[in-house]
Amino acid sequence: MIDPTSTWAFGGGGGVKPIPTVIPAPEFEHLHHVGHITLWVAFAVFALSTATFSLLSWNIPVSKRLYHVLSTLVVLTATVSYFAMASGDGVSYKCESVTDHHDNVPDTSHIVCRQIYWARYVDWTITTPLLLAQLCVLAGVDGAHTLMAGAASLVMTLSASFAAYGNKHTAQKWGWFTISVLAYVFVIWHVAVNGGRTAKVKGDKVAKVFGGLAAYEFVLWTIYPIVWAVAEGAHKTSVDTGIVVYAVLDILSKVGFGFWLLTAQRQTPEAQVEVDGYWSAGLTSEGRIRIGDPDA
Repeated sequence: MIDPTSTWAFGGGGGVKPIPTVIPAPEFEHLHHVGHITLWVAFAVFALSTATFSLLSWNIPVSKRLYHVLSTLVVLTATVSYFAMASGDGVSYKCESVTDHHDNVPDTSHIVCRQIYWARYVDWTITTPLLLAQLCVLAGVDGAHTLMAGAASLVMTLSASFAAYGNKHTAQKWGWFTISVLAYVFVIWHVAVNGGRTAKVKGDKVAKVFGGLAAYEFVLWTIYPIVWAVAEGAHKTSVDTGIVVYAVLDILSKVGFGFWLLTAQRQTPEAQVEVDGYWSAGLTSEGRIRIGDPDA
């Protein structure tokens, strides 16, 4: 029961202040025309890149296709991810209560629901280790550091996905974001620092190629958490803006990186990698399982 003589209801001057009595409908933050078109354009770019990388590998011996296969898997995964997002799948809403402050009347709140493209995090979880593997192979990084770099990248992307579903004003959300950033620091240490040392052992040409590719990729990857903090973190940009910026970063870090790497390894024999054994020849006759052989 509201006291009609209370000052917060009528104000100091006796004038009646409006008191919200209707619960507002949820506010939805979602993509519009620009975001929708961007998703389809990115899908087309990745689909074309997948076909191009596949064609480039046809004239390469299987033993020398490692970079081609990994690059193709990266853009193929991105193709599927962007098709899911463009077609309306791979997305959900995260709703949270937002407080509205009023003068002389009690605060109210309303619900804001923002689109989160979880397919993007699935993409990053798969493609980031593949991109790191290419850098590690190029530089000659040992298996232990390569494995740890891949594990750190998984922590990085999974933590970012958990943070995306947290409330923007809670410590939980920014705690997950901090874990993601720390994991990224470990990725840089395992790949850039160790890779820089091992690449020099393979020669100046390999070191130059690795240095350029690593710097290019890590500069782009450093922009991701900044965009995330502004978009998914603080919700300071529209969903469309986030889609456009992420699409540009994804194309540069996947397609641009792939073309650069494939071109560099073709022009630099020292950077080429040849993998024998099961990769190129399959199981030998001694290693095959013989069905129906009584001596097997």
